[in-house]
Amino acid sequence: MYRRIVTLLLSLAIALAMVIDAYLLFFKKQTSPTTNSTAASSHTTNSASSSTSTSSKFKDGTYTGKSVETEHGPVQLQMTVAGGKISKINVVVFPNGEQRSERINAQALPILQKEALAAQSAKIQQVSGATETSDGFKDSLQNAINQAQESETSS
Repeated sequence: MYRRIVTLLLSLAIALAMVIDAYLLFFKKQTSPTTNSTAASSHTTNSASSSTSTSSKFKDGTYTGKSVETEHGPVQLQMTVAGGKISKINVVVFPNGEQRSERINAQALPILQKEALAAQSAKIQQVSGATETSDGFKDSLQNAINQAQESETSS
């Protein structure tokens, strides 16, 4: 009798764990790929600030951000502005000295580029598992944005 009860309780615990795992897996898939809601909210914030100031409009040209040292190597970007908006972001330098870094950056950098283009800002979320690269990406992009804004205000 006790064996049946223990077996039943153990089976219920395993079933509950499977349900929770499936829920987390589903939930994680909803938020992990580039988090569209974050990009949208960043874009909304930028558009709101652009209506109150002209500093979010950039001068057309190509701007190279500073090289930012991270724990795994430097990150440096080049940003192209066309029509007052960021139209392209090229990663000039990124950590690639180790296979792990290459693998992580192969996934993270396209996500960061897509998010930054959507947000028209360096105010984007980090990519999980690529914290150092994400920070370096945002810092170098912000430097390039500052250059584009300075060029716009000095015109």
